[in-house]
Amino acid sequence: MTLTHAASTNAVDDNPRRYEHLSTIRLEDPDAVARAAKARRRHPGLKAGRQNFIVAADHPARGALSVGNDPVAMADRRQLLDRLQIALANPAVDGVLASPDIMDDLLLLGALDGKLVFGSMNRGGLSGLVNEFDDRFTGHTAAALAALGADGGKMLTRICLGDPDTVVTLEATAKAIDSLAERKLIAMVEPFLSVRENGRVRNDLSTNSVIKSIAIAEGLGSTSAYTWMKLPVVAEMERVMAATTMPTVLLGGDPDGSQDEVFATWGAALSLPGVQGLTVGRTLLYPADGDVAGAVAAAASLLHHTTELPEN
Repeated sequence: MTLTHAASTNAVDDNPRRYEHLSTIRLEDPDAVARAAKARRRHPGLKAGRQNFIVAADHPARGALSVGNDPVAMADRRQLLDRLQIALANPAVDGVLASPDIMDDLLLLGALDGKLVFGSMNRGGLSGLVNEFDDRFTGHTAAALAALGADGGKMLTRICLGDPDTVVTLEATAKAIDSLAERKLIAMVEPFLSVRENGRVRNDLSTNSVIKSIAIAEGLGSTSAYTWMKLPVVAEMERVMAATTMPTVLLGGDPDGSQDEVFATWGAALSLPGVQGLTVGRTLLYPADGDVAGAVAAAASLLHHTTELPEN
């Protein structure tokens, strides 16, 4: 069965049967996912001087469904696919970061032609889990990403100095970096220094803690040749970016401020050396005003695209 990509760019469809065909394909022709991946047109390639815009959609696989004050905002898969297709329809959006289930849906929908594709590798550290820091690699493997024709894999690397499970996650992250590098795939590492407070995990977003997390994360694996950083926008981003020579994408998280305030901080950080673009999900897919296309377009306008390469 052949599907066409026909998402609206300014509205979310409300037909409850609009994705019923995906269930039918999964039932009758599961090999269609592999065929869609093989037939997909690849992204033209990464270039210095051209920042990339990647939409993140791997939160639900970790049980993280909340956006703002809504604890189940991302629970409706139909709405999530609608919003993702709206975002990906913007030519300024270079690609997606997704867990295997969402990735397969997008492949079947033909929504990833010409896009960068990053798979989410470790989702075992479920939000609120008693051993959340033991963040097992339960998602994409490097071998599976290579078979899909993906560009790389992302791994959440939370470092809690008071939790013995941290060393397990660090070791697994190092092995995943090596496995990706063997296949010449990008390892997008998202490090945090984290603590557990009142039974909940909190990422320490102080400047010094972010810098320390970078120092630990960029030393993982036997090579850093294919490693990128995925970092939060915090105070003193100049100091943060001085801590690494690796290509870095900025994450969005679940912001507390207004959209204008968030975009202003992104814009300032995007002007720094080494910043390769944005990898943002909830902020743009579930904006307060409901205008996904508008939020995506506004974020895209912040990116720096130059025709000339930087001087040596």
